[in-house]
Amino acid sequence: MTAEAIPAVGDTANDQLKQSWDNWFWGSMIVAVVAHFAVFQLWPDMAAEDFSSSMNELEAIDIPPEIEIPPPPEAIQRPATPQIAEADIDEDITIAPTTFADNPVDDLPPPPTASSAATSGGPTFTPYEIRPVITNLRQVTAALVREYPTILRDAGLGGTVTVYFHIDETGKVVDKLINQSSGHAQLDEAALAVADVMEFTPAQNRDVNVAVWVSFPIKFEVR
Repeated sequence: MTAEAIPAVGDTANDQLKQSWDNWFWGSMIVAVVAHFAVFQLWPDMAAEDFSSSMNELEAIDIPPEIEIPPPPEAIQRPATPQIAEADIDEDITIAPTTFADNPVDDLPPPPTASSAATSGGPTFTPYEIRPVITNLRQVTAALVREYPTILRDAGLGGTVTVYFHIDETGKVVDKLINQSSGHAQLDEAALAVADVMEFTPAQNRDVNVAVWVSFPIKFEVR
């Protein structure tokens, strides 16, 4: 052992590392050479792979014709600014009432007579302006309750019967018949019984009472 390898008394750790630096350096170099030699000797042989690529044949396509874009439409002209006309208008102007006396109608048929609305031919059309209105709703309601068949009411069965009424010039019902059945014969008979109780105002055409055929529904329902 040489005198250089023996640390002097009182040397610091840094001084000791500097003194042993040559030994560490050459030792590490020898280890590195041996490791590389072992890697080259023991590593398997490697061969390069073929990474070449092939290209398919290119196919030429026809370019579509160029599309001609039409020019934008012309701007719509704005309407002219309205002008207020200067005129003297009477604010108290009124419209006179229109009546048949002041404005007679030549082509309007005359009111039909009682014979023209006879019941022998069944329901017929008669022109009128004011429709007949039922005047005894309370009696009609009581008749609906009274004439409603008990069997159908207890079973919860109801229906609507449309009845034709022939009403004379005084508002009296002179004839009646079924227009549309409810599907139950008992309800149809009950509706005709209720129809006997019904009273109407007379129909009017040009302020004249006329005899007309009208149709009214009679409805039976459980409440």
